[in-house]
Amino acid sequence: MKEDNHAAALHSERQGRVCGPTAGEAFAAGPCKAKKKDGCDGVKGADKTKKQVSNAGEDRAMLLGFTMMGLSVLMFFLLGVTILKPYMLSVWKEESNCTTLETDIMDDWVDCSFTCGVDCHGQSKYPCLQILVNLSHSGQKAILHYNEEAAQKMPKCFYIPKCQRDKNDLLNHALDIKEFFDHKNDTPFSCYYSPDSSSEDVILIKKFDRMVVFHCLFWPSLMLIGGALIVGMVKLTQHLSLMCDEYCSTTKDEVANTGAQQEDQENRPLTTRWRPNLRTVQHSLLH
Repeated sequence: MKEDNHAAALHSERQGRVCGPTAGEAFAAGPCKAKKKDGCDGVKGADKTKKQVSNAGEDRAMLLGFTMMGLSVLMFFLLGVTILKPYMLSVWKEESNCTTLETDIMDDWVDCSFTCGVDCHGQSKYPCLQILVNLSHSGQKAILHYNEEAAQKMPKCFYIPKCQRDKNDLLNHALDIKEFFDHKNDTPFSCYYSPDSSSEDVILIKKFDRMVVFHCLFWPSLMLIGGALIVGMVKLTQHLSLMCDEYCSTTKDEVANTGAQQEDQENRPLTTRWRPNLRTVQHSLLH
């Protein structure tokens, strides 16, 4: 009986020695886990700050892209109304060669009004210079105008000068133009006529040519494409970042599971090694 009690006491002492270190290890592991948790929280805080900064930059880039796209649409509208529409509606589309036939200053001067200040207004007159030309492609006699505006507002005059108080300056300017075309009497020059109209009007220059139309279409289109590229690149970056986060989280979970399994496999033999066999102890004490 005493031997049995002695064996039981020895067994309990060995169990105490085995359990003691295990509890100590658990107690020591507590601060480690706490430190690890604090470290993870710090990393998460840094990642969160970095994510907030990147989101702010992406928001600014998106705003810039949409602003560029909106401004390009507005430019399309404004330039379309002021330049593209008059160019498309212009009837003087065909180009030909003109030869000067006659230049003359009409007796009837045209009334006009001028301003010389806030409260200064006056009435004056400017001379009407008429230039007759010959179209080379048809041999038709026509009246030459400076541009579309002069042809619409003054059907018999070459141009519309800026109204001034001094009539002599207006007359001298008209005489200079008359002398220029008189010297080009036998020299053909380019002009524009309307193929769909039987009017006897041709113009010297077009107010809006193809180069102006090209610039009106090129720069707004370039701004629109640039804004769309900025928005598309931001969206692509966000998509790639989301895919990277998903991949990293999946990899971390797999690594954590693998580490936990290895830890369990390493701890199992140690626990089995320190587990005493009661029958073996009793047998050794009896013999």
